[in-house]
Amino acid sequence: MNKSYETVSSALPLVVTKRVRWADCDPAGVVFTGKFNEYMLIAVNYFFNELGEGNYFQWVKSLNVDTPCKGLDMEFHGALWPEDEFDMHCTVSAIREHSYDIRVEASQKDGRRIFTGRFSPICISREVRKRAPIPQAMVDALQKFKS
Repeated sequence: MNKSYETVSSALPLVVTKRVRWADCDPAGVVFTGKFNEYMLIAVNYFFNELGEGNYFQWVKSLNVDTPCKGLDMEFHGALWPEDEFDMHCTVSAIREHSYDIRVEASQKDGRRIFTGRFSPICISREVRKRAPIPQAMVDALQKFKS
């Protein structure tokens, strides 16, 4: 049986379950630090997919905005090894005029915390390439994920 390395285990609240690949680890068998950013971005992409009801990029295009990353940060709480499974819970922790925060909390099934992260997209107008207010349709969609 070929078990998937990542799945969406819950759509609302959004939970992405990830299994560590051997290739993600250093020779000592511990996940490389840089891989944690990749894990968080995987969760954020699944979040975007849920937010846009299956096609985020078409959805934001219809809203006449793009949403590049304005900022991100992470705090590490624990290590991971090959074949470890962990869940990444994604919520919206803040909605501002032009940007919002996606909070990603990763932990193993036994509750051991792995990392906490924040990914902050900002809305920019597709026409003038400057910041723009978050469209109301996006605010409404984000509210479903508010923590």
